Amino acid sequence: MGNSLLDQLKKSGLVDKSKAQKSKHSQYKNKKQKSKKGAAAQLDEATILANQAHAEKVERDRQLNQQLKEEAERTAITAQIKQLIETNRIKEYDGDIAYNFTDANIVKRLYVSEKIRGHLTAGHLAIAKLDDGYALVPAPVADKIRQRDEQCIIMNEHRDEPALNEDDPYADYQIPDDLMW
Repeated sequence: MGNSLLDQLKKSGLVDKSKAQKSKHSQYKNKKQKSKKGAAAQLDEATILANQAHAEKVERDRQLNQQLKEEAERTAITAQIKQLIETNRIKEYDGDIAYNFTDANIVKRLYVSEKIRGHLTAGHLAIAKLDDGYALVPAPVADKIRQRDEQCIIMNEHRDEPALNEDDPYADYQIPDDLMW
């Protein structure tokens, strides 16, 4: 019973030794090719999964780098604004006149001298937010700060003569520049 079909065919004389070896060799090749094809298919799936994982990792890394870059830019801009305010601020503006302005819909007050109040109303000086306080800076510096961050400049009114509307019923009633509120 241990005889294979090939052995039985040799004994009966239907197949000689060389044909038997060729047959075995071709069977061996077929088995090997089938195993390679199956392994290649598995390898392809594994490669596809590895490529997908790599692409996802690259995308996550790109997003993280973008976030870090944006944060570094914000930090640099904040440092530039702080440096502009600290180097160009008007240090001696104390006085007896209360100058009112709004910051986030809250009325704030600075006590300034008459000369500084005149510069503020004329638009030569602006109020800039510095940490928890306020600083007075010249108008050109305020424009530079505004280019970097709109919310740091609280008040910067350049007084250009507004265009008068011919149909304005209140054109004869101009608001004075020194109006205090």
